[in-house]
Amino acid sequence: MKEEIDVQRKNGSSKLTKMVVIALLAAVSLVLFFISFPLPLLPPYLKVDLSDVPALLAGMIFSPIAGVLVVLLKNVMYFAFKGATDPIGIPANFIAGTLYVFPVAYLYHKYKGVKSVVVGLIIGTVAMASIMSILNYLIILPAYSWVMGIDDWVSSTAKMATVMGAILPFNFLKGIIVSILFIPMFMKLRQWIEQKRMQSLSS
Repeated sequence: MKEEIDVQRKNGSSKLTKMVVIALLAAVSLVLFFISFPLPLLPPYLKVDLSDVPALLAGMIFSPIAGVLVVLLKNVMYFAFKGATDPIGIPANFIAGTLYVFPVAYLYHKYKGVKSVVVGLIIGTVAMASIMSILNYLIILPAYSWVMGIDDWVSSTAKMATVMGAILPFNFLKGIIVSILFIPMFMKLRQWIEQKRMQSLSS
């Protein structure tokens, strides 16, 4: 009976620790979300940030779902901070972050190693760029058009021009930039990440 109680206490403590770490990573992600910069030759409202990096770490240490949870919490906190000023951009950012983070975390847990991370980053970048382009064409841009009362974006020609000239290259370049910065960080923190991952599995 005592051993069962100890196990339950240990499991409860490990779950609490996991929740605290995920919350802290989400907070860091939110801070990084505010530190953004535009890319040359692209619209200034499209800005690159490094807020997906903490989500990548959470996904690799705990699980792909944990990484997605960090992306979700970041956007929830951003919504609480900014209010309903961007009801379309927040869910769009969540979808984009999930598309980028999930493949990396999934492949890392399945295959381990630097190669799996690089392949995951490539898949995540391609998935984010392509799927977000489709979603922008079909849903996001028409939604912005409706909210802002801009009828010009309703036309297929205008939507396609925006997607091909801005959305697609932006998400592709964003994925490349974050990936280039994350790979050396992962290689430096690889032993620490694996140690934390094993601790989370054994707890």
